[in-house]
Amino acid sequence: MTTFDDREKAFENKFQHDEDLLFRIRTRRDTLAGLWAAGLMGLDADAAKAYARQIVEVDIGTPGPHDIRDRIAADLHAKGVDISDHRVEKEMAHLLDLARQQVTTE
Repeated sequence: MTTFDDREKAFENKFQHDEDLLFRIRTRRDTLAGLWAAGLMGLDADAAKAYARQIVEVDIGTPGPHDIRDRIAADLHAKGVDISDHRVEKEMAHLLDLARQQVTTE
C-alpha cells in the first residue's frame, strides 16, 4: 500500500467512526426524549419504555430533522398536555447535549 492508500483508509475509518457515534447519540437522544414525553403523558414505566422505542423507530424510519419533534408534540397534544412545539424542540436540544455526554463517556 502507498501512503495515499493509507491516508484514504484512515479517512474512511474516521468517517465510519463519526457516523456510528452520531447514530448512537441520536438514538440515545430519541430514547431520552421519548421517556421525557412519556413522563409528561403520565405513562407507567413499561408503557414509557415502549413509547421511547417507538420514538427511536420513528427517527430511523422517517427522513427529516423535525420528525421526532412533530411526533412528540402531536402525542402530547393528543393527551391534553399544553406544550408548544418550541418547548419540545428546546428540550430535545438539551437532551441531545445530554446524550452526547453520556455516549462519549461510555
